[in-house]
Amino acid sequence: MPSIPAGSKRSIHSSAKRVLGKLRQLVVRHLTMKPFEGKVAIVTGSGRGIGRAVVLRLAEHGARVVINDLDAQPAAEVEAAIHSAGGEAVSVLGSVADPKVAIAMVEAAHGKWGRLDILVNNAGVTRDAMIHRMTDEQYNLVMDVVARGAFNCIRAAAPLLRDAGKKDRQAGNFVHRKIVNVSSIAGIHGAVGNANYAAAKAALIGLTKAIAKEWAPCLVNCNAVAPGIVDTRMTAARDDAQNPALGIPAEVREKIKGQMPFGRIGTPEDVAAAIEFLSSSASDFITGQVLQIDGGVEFINVVG
Repeated sequence: MPSIPAGSKRSIHSSAKRVLGKLRQLVVRHLTMKPFEGKVAIVTGSGRGIGRAVVLRLAEHGARVVINDLDAQPAAEVEAAIHSAGGEAVSVLGSVADPKVAIAMVEAAHGKWGRLDILVNNAGVTRDAMIHRMTDEQYNLVMDVVARGAFNCIRAAAPLLRDAGKKDRQAGNFVHRKIVNVSSIAGIHGAVGNANYAAAKAALIGLTKAIAKEWAPCLVNCNAVAPGIVDTRMTAARDDAQNPALGIPAEVREKIKGQMPFGRIGTPEDVAAAIEFLSSSASDFITGQVLQIDGGVEFINVVG
């Protein structure tokens, strides 16, 4: 066999090294790339509880996030935590019941990063009362924040979700954008003493299914999660809640905990993990669904 000239050997060896180097770079990039890198997310009610867990989780995995809360301090604390970890975040204060706040969040995402990929409608409030004692104010507040608030945010986000997705599809780019609405098992099974909350969360499920059908041609997935009892200030023992309008009676909370098959109530991180999945590319072929996150308890009779 003819021998390979020494110069050619050196050239082949050098080319092989370059190819291996590029392959190594690609492998390292693949292994270190965060799943939400380059994505932008809005998470409402993200200063505390489930929303806080969600926005921190998305930011940890590379998303640039818009934080929203009524109160400046918790929003600032979450924003600072994200910045200190090397992430990008901006806060927009106000109630999602106000359409102007919803528009401001979308404008913040577009103005700072030029896009929106994920919308998590998490903001919520409770005002417990038996229905024969419930005031118009109690009913309207919960409906406005939970149901109208999600409607406001989805409508405001239409240009960056629906319209952008439609343009991408027409250009042959099949890029999915995600909406996740935080409902509740109360919206599925009802809850004594929480007619306003149950009605609002049920409305959120209907909204989820309607948007899933309307926006599927634009490659927008819309799903909901329905948590059971989760350890937040809204479900804290009432004596431990700083705000008397929050929390549930301590004896009711302990009774519920005793009924839990796993021996514990849920955590915000339990819900955040499910929302992360529904916000990711792993859920691209899932839409219009309601995922219950209740630890096996689908009906809890909470008396307000």
